[in-house]
Amino acid sequence: MKIVKNPDKSEWKELLERPASGIMAQIKDRVETVVENVRKGKDAQLLIYEQSFDKAYLKTLDVSQAELDEAASFVPAQLRDAIDRAAVNIRKFHESQLPSIKKVETTPGVTCWQKAVPITKVGLYIPGGTAPLFSTVLMLAIPARTAGCQEIVLCTPPNQEGNVNPAILYAAQVAGVNRIFKLGGAQAIAAMAYGTESVPKVSKIFGPGNPYVTTAKQIVSLKDVAIDMPAGPSEVEVIADAQANPAFVAADLLSQAEHGRDSQVILLTTSAELIDKVQAEVDRQLALLPRNEIARVSLINSRMILLKNDDEIIEMTNEYAPEHLIIQTKNASELAERVVNAGSVFIGPWSPESAGDYASGTNHTLPTSGYAKAYSGVNIDSFMRKITFQELTKEGLRSLGPVIETMAAGEYLDAHKNAVSIRLADIIEN
Repeated sequence: MKIVKNPDKSEWKELLERPASGIMAQIKDRVETVVENVRKGKDAQLLIYEQSFDKAYLKTLDVSQAELDEAASFVPAQLRDAIDRAAVNIRKFHESQLPSIKKVETTPGVTCWQKAVPITKVGLYIPGGTAPLFSTVLMLAIPARTAGCQEIVLCTPPNQEGNVNPAILYAAQVAGVNRIFKLGGAQAIAAMAYGTESVPKVSKIFGPGNPYVTTAKQIVSLKDVAIDMPAGPSEVEVIADAQANPAFVAADLLSQAEHGRDSQVILLTTSAELIDKVQAEVDRQLALLPRNEIARVSLINSRMILLKNDDEIIEMTNEYAPEHLIIQTKNASELAERVVNAGSVFIGPWSPESAGDYASGTNHTLPTSGYAKAYSGVNIDSFMRKITFQELTKEGLRSLGPVIETMAAGEYLDAHKNAVSIRLADIIEN
């Protein structure tokens, strides 16, 4: 990791830049071809792509009921119990977000309210490569089911034998997924966006993926379907002071560095001594990690930055807008209150980011690449739409009508004005 001490503010922008691979621009034309071919060729084209990309020779795309029934037997009991317990916490947290209807009388006789209704059909994409993300099944399907989505479709790539990771299948059943398909990559996104003979068309697509998946999501979102949020490589920022445990800090940095070669981790501190201790711990722990080669590449794009005081730390944090933010300082709660740009915040030495990734209950599908300045992580609202209602009585329209007429006339929209005037005339006559 690069160590930077007391940088001038003019250097901050460059220091906080995310790794830029440029791969999405390079693959855009290829992904567009895949998406268009699936749109036209449907199931037949999907089978061809699964054979080509995932090396899986499939006869059908559906995961069968028999495969679902036997999935649990391939998942160790301890892992099943962990998934079950995590599901309880995730469901409990997201149930707390369910909105209530509140009617407001804005003017006597004028009542307005808002009602949240679930998206009918949603699609979930779950990577299944070197790190099969069964935890993401819980993070997406549980709030979708809690919100009341009627149909939850899940796509995940099969292995070369045509099988789906059993932990993904088990988690999908725990979370309430309706249908599961053996589909990976851009072809899976296209299938859910347009629909095929087997795969239903959905209204919104959720889930992480490689650059091909991300590019496909962006392409289909331009006109055909909604997506959860712009996606990028995973990232974490840790704020720590001289009292922080350097082993904890190093472990938190490495927990994100192992995600992928394009991940980024940042340490902000006012203690030069801590930087030295954390660097030593990173080196020690890194050597023990099975995915250390991935983490080593990620650390090249990462920084340990020494700043003068807490004010600078908070200012830089809000400028960086990290996906995950861990605060290990004596005044952690106080600093957390000053954070306005972050996906999810972990307060204190006993709150590792891994807790949110798996089992505390909060959602781990979060905005990356600085999008936390404008986007929220996945939550109940992500699976709902808000419809507004209003009801005016005669007395309400009599009171508010002249205001509407005046504003409509001011915009030269006479038909708008007339829709009120004709009613006011009827009220007067009767």
